[in-house]
Amino acid sequence: MGVFATTSGSDTAGHEQVVFCQDQPTGLKAIIAIYSTALGPALGGTRFHPYASEADALRDVLELSRGMAYKNATAGLDLGGGKAVIWGDPEQVKTEALLRAYGRFVESLGGRYYTACDVGTYVPDMDIVARETRYATGRSPQAGGAGDSSILTAWGVFQGMRAAAEHRWGTTSLRDRRIGIAGLGKVGRQLTGHLIDDGASVVATDVDDRAVDWARHSYPQVDLVTDTDALIRGDLDIYAPCALGGTLNDETVPVLRAAVVAGAANNQLAHPGIEKMLAERGILYVPDYVINAGGVIQVADEATGATTPSATGRYGFDFERAKARTTGIFDTTGQILRAAEEEGVPPAVAADRLAERRMAEIGRLRTIHLR
Repeated sequence: MGVFATTSGSDTAGHEQVVFCQDQPTGLKAIIAIYSTALGPALGGTRFHPYASEADALRDVLELSRGMAYKNATAGLDLGGGKAVIWGDPEQVKTEALLRAYGRFVESLGGRYYTACDVGTYVPDMDIVARETRYATGRSPQAGGAGDSSILTAWGVFQGMRAAAEHRWGTTSLRDRRIGIAGLGKVGRQLTGHLIDDGASVVATDVDDRAVDWARHSYPQVDLVTDTDALIRGDLDIYAPCALGGTLNDETVPVLRAAVVAGAANNQLAHPGIEKMLAERGILYVPDYVINAGGVIQVADEATGATTPSATGRYGFDFERAKARTTGIFDTTGQILRAAEEEGVPPAVAADRLAERRMAEIGRLRTIHLR
């Protein structure tokens, strides 16, 4: 494996390690970024995406890996934060050979990084990656894994929404609340079901006609709008970004009409300062890495289950144990929203403080133990 040229002037400050990988026979170009191992080995998914440039791929993996460190810390996991991106169109270049080459790349890091599914990668892909590395999670049950992590990601988002509703409206019920979902992918579809079951009114959009068709046939009561801009400008109680990040920016925040933002997408804020704009407009923002931690809780249980028995004494992944921990996102969200109110800061700042405090405190304890 070779290394393709790093982007000139790229900012990797704060990251422990950023590794580039190229495998010419398979066409693999990947980057793994390890932000922190203060709490344990870095865990984060692999995003397979046709970035416009190497600079865009690097920028994304740096932001996502940092977010994973904060997500794992606030979720109470003994895991650090990392992320990987594979640069290319998964519809065109994803092959078994490429995924196996990527698995060898992960294995070469010796357990500093555990990978899992993300945008553009799926459970069958992790089964292939796992043929070359011990550090792949999100595998199928047939391969000894936990299966689709979107199930608990959506469950955690639903719990975070309930906590936000209690904080804003004094009730955990979402009945008769109008909730806009931007993105009907793996998580958005599961979330739609939870919301409908709770009596919410759902309006949604997706750029993929197949996702729109799914909603039209599976939940005909869902209102479908043409694009995210129409959704953001619509009359909503909660806006739920569930696709790619960056939708909360200088153009969208001033026209957003929702009282609450709570969704599954990573890196929803386009740049620092957006959290203040939301707060100034009176919009309650639930930090993305807090509310979407259900998936990483699931794959963390898969990664650690081999050495941690369940309540019944069984080793391996335990769905009920992982779901119970994911349900705790309700309490974590409430804690952060209350802290933000008491400290007079946006929820994003309160969440960052919680994560940084845990990484610093536990990181020091691990250093002392190692000495």
